Amino acid sequence: MAGEDFVKETARVAAGRPKGRSLGPLRGILPFLRPYRGRIALASLALIASSAATLALPQFARGLIDARGLSAAQAHGLADFYFAFVLAAGVLGLASAIRFYMVTWLGERVVADIRKAVFDNVLGLSPQFFEVTRTGEVLSRMTADTTLIQTVVGSSASLAARNLVTLTGGLTLMFVTSAKLALLVVGAVVLVMVPMLLFGRWVRKLSRASQDSIADTAARGTETLNAVPTVQAFTQENYERRAFAAAVERAFDFARRRTMARAVLTAVAIFTAFGSLATVGLIGLHDMLGGRLTGGDLVAFIIYGFLTGGGVGALSETWGDLQRAAGASERLMELLHEEPAIAPPAHPLALPKKSGGAVRFENVTFQYPSRPGFKALNNFSLDVAGGEAVALVGPSGAGKSTVFQLMLRFFDAQSGSIKFDGLEITQLDPIALRQKIAVVSQEPVIFSGSIAANIRYGREDATDAQIRAAADAAAASEFIDKLPEGFETLVGERGVTLSGGQRQRLAIARAILRDAPLLLLDEATSALDAENERLVQTALANLMVGRTTLVIAHRFSTIQRLKRIVVMDEGRAVAQGSHAELMAGGGLYARLASLQFSDAQFPEGAA
Repeated sequence: MAGEDFVKETARVAAGRPKGRSLGPLRGILPFLRPYRGRIALASLALIASSAATLALPQFARGLIDARGLSAAQAHGLADFYFAFVLAAGVLGLASAIRFYMVTWLGERVVADIRKAVFDNVLGLSPQFFEVTRTGEVLSRMTADTTLIQTVVGSSASLAARNLVTLTGGLTLMFVTSAKLALLVVGAVVLVMVPMLLFGRWVRKLSRASQDSIADTAARGTETLNAVPTVQAFTQENYERRAFAAAVERAFDFARRRTMARAVLTAVAIFTAFGSLATVGLIGLHDMLGGRLTGGDLVAFIIYGFLTGGGVGALSETWGDLQRAAGASERLMELLHEEPAIAPPAHPLALPKKSGGAVRFENVTFQYPSRPGFKALNNFSLDVAGGEAVALVGPSGAGKSTVFQLMLRFFDAQSGSIKFDGLEITQLDPIALRQKIAVVSQEPVIFSGSIAANIRYGREDATDAQIRAAADAAAASEFIDKLPEGFETLVGERGVTLSGGQRQRLAIARAILRDAPLLLLDEATSALDAENERLVQTALANLMVGRTTLVIAHRFSTIQRLKRIVVMDEGRAVAQGSHAELMAGGGLYARLASLQFSDAQFPEGAA
């Protein structure tokens, strides 16, 4: 079943799930089990066979015990019991092996499908989801929580089913052997079920809290490890150690309480079960002495009693696993059912094959969901013709990056209109829109893997020759050719083996390779030295010919040649014109430019 079908089916199942049911969330796993009905059926047959063989063994014991009065001539009949016992043992071993393989395979397969489905859905969520959800928590759900699901599907559920079959068969045969004693055992089972029901909700609540605390711990660790240089630069290692240790201890405390609840549940269930069996055994012994039962009947009944009691005890333990898995499943289904805030319309408009890349913002007002009281853009308007290059300048927080965020449709504006090639972007498929845009951020993202793979991220079907051409245009070939493996050199996580300027040039090569009609450049040359900046500026100038370009400028020296510069402040466009015109007009631009150009050296004595 495809990931989309999984999402739809689990959403349908979850829509009708009662919130108060302790194991209700586990029904979200059902759509992932349905494609493997054949294997489930085979595992079920093996389970029934192994349980039947287990239940047959006490009958042989009864026959052997009651055969004490056989004559020597009749003793050859004992061989039949022996061969039947060996056959039952063989069936039990083979069926158990088949069941174990099938359910273990099923658990691994279902977990793999769930992980893929959850990742597929999360990858399609808009950035605002990650404004309020830490990636460490998401990863914890996809690893720790799915491991719990694997335990249930690949082990606990099978054990529960086996013990349930054994319990049912054992009780049935106990009634056949002695109805009076069997009724006493039923009463004992009821006594065992009471604590299971009472403790069940407690275990599930603690399990959910335990999984949440594990996710918090993973999120804290991920955040810290991703910022190790900053942590060490500010000598905050001990602070982070204490913070992580506190998170670990919270997780341990919840795990301890959960384990205590399960331990109490198991102890009460086992004591009640075997205490009741002892009582029933005593009464059965009196019946045997009174001639109402044979010795073989009593032994068989006691064995069935142990099987029944063991099944109840095992069910009490499995119940705790199911409770934990229910909490994990609930958290996973939350991710799987999370709807992206930005979704394509039912009938998206088609973009022209040859796009001009014209951009138009008209009276756009936008507030980030995490900052509802602050207008990142306030009645902002901007009209960029196809093929035009426009720079956005302004102080920090003026709204420059927000323009890029909205253009990529990572968010939707609360009011106003944004158009691409004359079409409202809300009427376009976000993926189709983004395929027309190339982005170079101020802090480019470099993935672990080879240099070639990072450049090819701009266009998956690019040839090696096209990758080299893009690297040449971005002045990246110069350092790539000096590396031991050239374009196949591995760059490490987040490109840690490369310098800032090298990472920037790879990102520019990636954008060049994309060959999109609209370029979004967030000060693409800010990390380059003077020589490479000149080379890359030349390459970008060639690339910008015939393409629309929006440049966020932090260093005014890089945009003086552009014909139009838009000055932004507090989410508005407050002025626009060429560098010379804006300098002549004074105002915010002239003030910002003077801060950069008037004194580019250190203050006296600073060196």
